[in-house]
Amino acid sequence: MASVSKVSILDYFNIVFEGENGKIESNCKACGTRIQAKRSVTSNFVTHLKRKHPAMYDDFVKRKDMKREGYSSACLHSFTTNGGNPRFTLPVTTGAGGGALGSVGGVGNLEGGGGGSGAGVTKFDRHDPRQVLISEAIAKMIVHDLQPVSIVENQGFRELLQLLEPRYTPEPQHYIQGQLLPAYAYQAQLATRQAIASAHALSLSLDLWRSQTQTASGYLGVTCHYLASDWQIRSALLACLPLTCSSSASRVLADFDEVCHSHGVSGRAFCVVADPFPATSKVRPCCLPGFLVPPVLTNGQDDDPTDQVLDNGNIADQWISNGHGCNREDEDRGESWEQGLGICRVDCFSRSLEQCVREGLYSSPQIPSTLTKVARFYNYITSAVPPEKLIQVFDGWLPGGTRNLHDTATDWAAQLKVLRRLLDSVEFLEEMSGPGEVTLSSSERALLRELIDILDPFTEAWDMVHGDTQRDTQPDRHVSISLALPCVLGLRKHLSETSTPHCPALLLGLSQSLERLLAPILENPLYITATTLDPQFKLTWSSNPDWHKQVLIEELSKHSTASPPADLNTDFRHQSQTLSTPSPSSVSSLSRPCKLFSFIKQRPATQAKSLEQELSVYLHEEPTDEEALHYWRRKDIDFPLLAQVAKRAFTIPACDTVVENIFSTARCLLLPERGHILPKNLETLIYLKANYKLLWT
Repeated sequence: MASVSKVSILDYFNIVFEGENGKIESNCKACGTRIQAKRSVTSNFVTHLKRKHPAMYDDFVKRKDMKREGYSSACLHSFTTNGGNPRFTLPVTTGAGGGALGSVGGVGNLEGGGGGSGAGVTKFDRHDPRQVLISEAIAKMIVHDLQPVSIVENQGFRELLQLLEPRYTPEPQHYIQGQLLPAYAYQAQLATRQAIASAHALSLSLDLWRSQTQTASGYLGVTCHYLASDWQIRSALLACLPLTCSSSASRVLADFDEVCHSHGVSGRAFCVVADPFPATSKVRPCCLPGFLVPPVLTNGQDDDPTDQVLDNGNIADQWISNGHGCNREDEDRGESWEQGLGICRVDCFSRSLEQCVREGLYSSPQIPSTLTKVARFYNYITSAVPPEKLIQVFDGWLPGGTRNLHDTATDWAAQLKVLRRLLDSVEFLEEMSGPGEVTLSSSERALLRELIDILDPFTEAWDMVHGDTQRDTQPDRHVSISLALPCVLGLRKHLSETSTPHCPALLLGLSQSLERLLAPILENPLYITATTLDPQFKLTWSSNPDWHKQVLIEELSKHSTASPPADLNTDFRHQSQTLSTPSPSSVSSLSRPCKLFSFIKQRPATQAKSLEQELSVYLHEEPTDEEALHYWRRKDIDFPLLAQVAKRAFTIPACDTVVENIFSTARCLLLPERGHILPKNLETLIYLKANYKLLWT
């Protein structure tokens, strides 16, 4: 570089340890190799660059030569910040323009074109390791935050890059979206196929989403939930395919089959989580009717009316339809949908639970008006009361705090928690807000208390499935369907024992929705099997153990007689050269009959237990709080037939997939006023975002 600032070989290494006597340990920025040396003796670093990275070594030598030229041909001129500490040291040269490079023009142009013919910054070559690392970091930022690729063309973004690393050459938009991101998508596809090829068991989730503002566009997401060799459930998005408004059930099924075939999972999936076809389009999130809390808006961003929570139950029906009240054409498509999948299909439990709450809330006409008044009170106090006072009430839920207020405006469970905190301190908040503002009457407070008490168990079930966003340390944890059946039994018991003088319509609506949407789970053999094979439940929930045990035996017999999942991917394994065949285990010499050990009593041959015997011994043991997969990994030898089914059943998720949450975030990118992005490019971003950890962990 043209600057005469200090040039050090350590610029190409990251120092990870520095001890006494100048001893340091550093990792090469290009290959990660760890090298030990002293600050005073850096020959090890120079030798590593010269042998392993000739281009970086040439750059180092060139910088050293340019430094010597700078000292011999120019004096130094420093300028300082307001604090008086020098920030840059630039050579003062006289150019054709007659001015010094340290003048305003020269300083303002870090690329060396402003002050005259003085030396400029030597830019990285596109294949330089540092150039590649920065470009990858930019691509990761775009994917992680779902930013439009056009951000790389913004002047402010480019100025920031030049300030941080003047030698970096900004990559154009067409290079990132046409070459860099597709290359990462190809790498993610290879990594996904390799991981799935060695999976012990797997299930699939199928999500369809359509834009609220562009009815002609949408996406199909196919997610694989697989049990890896370390007995951990992992998820990977297999494909994100564009849809049109004319996409029928047969067309979606054809795309689904093609994705399964290309990834080698055809015939291997234990179950598919997919709602009935008319219901698969993404509906608006459930929220408390009338509880309008404005989302936090960024600068220059107008509020979007499509993001507002509907405050009128009369217009809620236009987006609530989820296939339960479909017409004859939808029923015909639903039948072809069921037949086309060809394997076991279950509804998403969390979406059914959300739909149950939604229908119950809109069945009570007096709730929206009261919640509207509460929302006005909440909006006033969060803007008028000092934050240090509010934090005593809404700890962690304040605007700009650890919780995004936009989530509070669209999530019924989060809204209910805010409502509970508000009611617990309503006298304190009314005193802080001053007289003459919105106040709640005693009857309104009683109605809200009753609303919270009725929905509280539903919130508990929601948090069990999705995880408490404030307390859960594993936001991406996998929750299987073994929780669904106990949740339904608990909710049914709660509603039957609750009396509601203020909200009878809410209680009735919730009870009817639960019986229609969730009660079928109680008789579904798959849910019965998954819950019983969960060691924390077993059959402790059953009111008729003999009948449920018979259902279990039939379901277990159906699945345990099938070939193990590991034998079903032989057609795909030959494609992967990286998978190694395990070596046969060694056998002890005592197991072989010989005259030398004839005096030792022979061990009796172990007889394989039948399925009924395994189930009887398993149920005889006391339930345990041990994590289900950890338990079955430990008991795989004792109960091989049960473990075989358990490994498959626990791959079925009970909650929404990662890609569905990404769909909700990506919806904003489709709006023209928020930076329109082409469907093909958005498809790539969604795919990489869903597989971010698989690719960059």
